[in-house]
Order: sequence, then structure tokens, then C-alpha cells
Amino acid sequence: MNYPVISDALRLSRLAPPAGRIHAVLDTDTFNEIDDQFALVYALLSPERIQLDAIYAAPFWNELSEGPKDGMEKSYEEIGRILNRLRCEEDNAVFRGSDSYLPEAATPVDSPAARDLVQRALAASDEEPLYVIAIGAITNIASAILLEPSIIGKIVVVWLGGHQLSWRDTKEFNLAQDIHASRIMFDSGVPLVLVPCHGVASHLITTLPEIKHFVQGQGEIGAFLAERYEGCSSDHYGYSRVIWDLSAVAYLVDPALVPSDLVHSPVLTDQVTWSLDTRRHLIRCASAVHRDGIFKDLFRKLEHAAESKLQEAGA
Repeated sequence: MNYPVISDALRLSRLAPPAGRIHAVLDTDTFNEIDDQFALVYALLSPERIQLDAIYAAPFWNELSEGPKDGMEKSYEEIGRILNRLRCEEDNAVFRGSDSYLPEAATPVDSPAARDLVQRALAASDEEPLYVIAIGAITNIASAILLEPSIIGKIVVVWLGGHQLSWRDTKEFNLAQDIHASRIMFDSGVPLVLVPCHGVASHLITTLPEIKHFVQGQGEIGAFLAERYEGCSSDHYGYSRVIWDLSAVAYLVDPALVPSDLVHSPVLTDQVTWSLDTRRHLIRCASAVHRDGIFKDLFRKLEHAAESKLQEAGA
């Protein structure tokens, strides 16, 4: 596959941490775990930095689904539940994504989500790229690039995928589900901000007592998130849970919360490990997350949203 080559100057401009408000879409396997729900809510409650133009349901396949298509459909339904509880279901465009993973390296899986991303990316101005927040298998985004490679110059992908570049392997769920799609992120030259899981986002842990204290009482959406958290384990004694996906949203809300560096795009090997080649193009890679700052921002926004709903009800 011959991808368009963007200039080094444009790449560095795209990879600079964003300042001000940006246009974004969110690609999420929302029913896969409980972290996507938190991340989607965080993005929706951060309009001062993120104008969320569309939400895409991503495929997943584990014990919670019968296959990638079923996982995508369940994610689509979960997105609706969240929008309903935030009373903003009419304000956001939601699209079904891929019903399978890429069958071959250069064969896209067509879907409403991929087509919408192509349309929105092509409509983006050269000065203001469209940010693609991806917190699941990267099939929808890779398919959009294969359908219309020119969007490489129009988007910036912020993807929670793989593990830290020094990790012994990168057999992480988002990345390993669709190896063909994952390689496109590293080989195509699309401006990429990578947020690794183990070693970086893995620090975003919380506990049921914290969720009950700061989330549960914050309106319908707070109760929903607390219910999802409590249901993730039958035993919360001495138990904590990582809310990985908050990190990708936090990078756009405040890049200082997710420190990052420019590095050469790694090679994804057949053994699902990283190999480094300094001749390759640059990407931005997160090196840490400020756990407390991210959760404080989320908790404050949940509290503010709940207070606003009460004021509207009393008006």
C-alpha cells in the first residue's frame, strides 16, 4: 500500500500538543470493559477543550461478546445508554463500526463509522485537523485510511494501544485484536499520539470506595458509572481497577496531564513485540499519566454536571 507522505514540518505541527478547543471523534468499544464508559463521559463533559462531533462503535471479541460484530453492536447500545443519561442523545452523531477485523493488510472493512470519518476528515481545514480519539481495536480508523489514504494529512490519531515501548511484548487487547489495522497506525505515517497501556495508562487505578464517594451521587450518569464499576468484580476487598481509557481523553483535555515525547514509530513484529528503527517517521508517545489530576478533573466535571441538572430541574 502506497500511503501519501506528509512533510516533516506538517508532521511536527500535527504532533504538537494541542492548544485550545479541538474537533474530535471518539472510537470506542464501549461495552468491552468499564473504562470506555468513563472516557466517553469525560469527553462529553469537557466541551471547553473537545468538541465531540461523532462517536463510533468499535468491534471487540471476548467473553462479553459472541464475536466482533456482536461486540460492536453492544458498544453501540452502550453509547446510547450514556447519551440518554446525560440527556444529550440528540446532540451527537453515533455510527456503527466494523463488523469484523481487517481480513488482510490492505483490505478495509467498510462501515458507517469509517465512511463518516472519511467525510469529516476531508472536510477538516488544513489549519485545524480532526482528532480521532481511539480507545479500542483500531479497525474503524485503519479502514477509513485504506478507503481514503489522503485523510492522513487531515487527522491526528490519539490511540490507547499496546504497551510501553520498553515492555517485553505488546500483546495488549486493543492492539492484538487486529494486527493488520494496528500496523497501519505505525506504518502509514498518519500523525499518531500513542498512549501505551502497561507502564503508562496502567497508573490510572481507582477503588470502589473512591467511586462511591465522588461518582455515585452525581446524578443519573454518576449512578450509572458507579454501577458499572461495582459490577466489574464480585469482591472489592483490597481491589482496585484501572480506568485506562481516561488517558487518551486527558491528553486532549490537558496535555500536561499526560507527558509525552517524540519518538520514532516502532515496528510491530510478527511476535507482537516492538522493534525500533531510527530511520522511521516520528510519532508522539505518552511516557506517564498524572493519575490524581485526571481523576480530580473528572470528578469535578461530574459534580458540576449534576449541579447543573438540579438547577435546570428547579428552574
